[in-house]
Amino acid sequence: MVGARRSVDDMSIMGHLAELRTRLLFSLLAIAVGAIGLLLAYEPVLRFLTKPYRDLCAMNSSLNCDGSLYALGPIDGFSARMRIALWGGVVIALPVLLWNIWRFIVPALTKREKRYSYFFIFSSVVLFAVGAFLAYWTLDRALEFLIGWSGADVTQNYQINKYVNLVVLMMLSFGVGFLSPVLLVFLQLVEVVSPRTLITQWRYAIMVIFIVAAVITPSGDPITLMALGVPLTVLYLISVGIGALVLWRRRKSAVE
Repeated sequence: MVGARRSVDDMSIMGHLAELRTRLLFSLLAIAVGAIGLLLAYEPVLRFLTKPYRDLCAMNSSLNCDGSLYALGPIDGFSARMRIALWGGVVIALPVLLWNIWRFIVPALTKREKRYSYFFIFSSVVLFAVGAFLAYWTLDRALEFLIGWSGADVTQNYQINKYVNLVVLMMLSFGVGFLSPVLLVFLQLVEVVSPRTLITQWRYAIMVIFIVAAVITPSGDPITLMALGVPLTVLYLISVGIGALVLWRRRKSAVE
């Protein structure tokens, strides 16, 4: 263990700060490149984000909406464009961000822990993408529920900033929520928590999952809550199974 941590012990505080600065610069550069790309492709991106709303209004005339968005101030359109570019840039740069985080903490990892790093980066990107897609896929159902509760005589006129905020926050909250199994598997592999503990506490875990899902979902509707809570519950059980399997194989290899 001492040998595995030697590179960390030998590095000075200034060395750590220089490494952190380098990783931050690379991460910010990746976000900037992604944001610039989205600024140039703003129109198709906006059409993509508004498609669930436009399709919902087109298929259901009783909802009193036409799929249009409105700017109530001169800077609303600009701020919506910048918000999409910024958060979209973060999403596009996610592999680079995770890679730089890994490169910064890798000296503090043992050889055994380093072997799993590539898997964690790959699975994090995939799970985030799946979570964001699930949020987008359920968006029309969430909007239909929310519009239905507005009342039959209420005409739906959405401000562009508020609509963009809702869609972006939903996709980010789902994406971040879907990263929790990766963290859970990692904590089991470094033996911070055990699979046995996670299994025995499954009732509390499910309760916490749905409470967190209710808090982080910006729309607050039950459809979105279930769309996030149920998959996270399944992923919780899968992550416990993966952790138990890897630890079992590790102990078996140690005995042999």
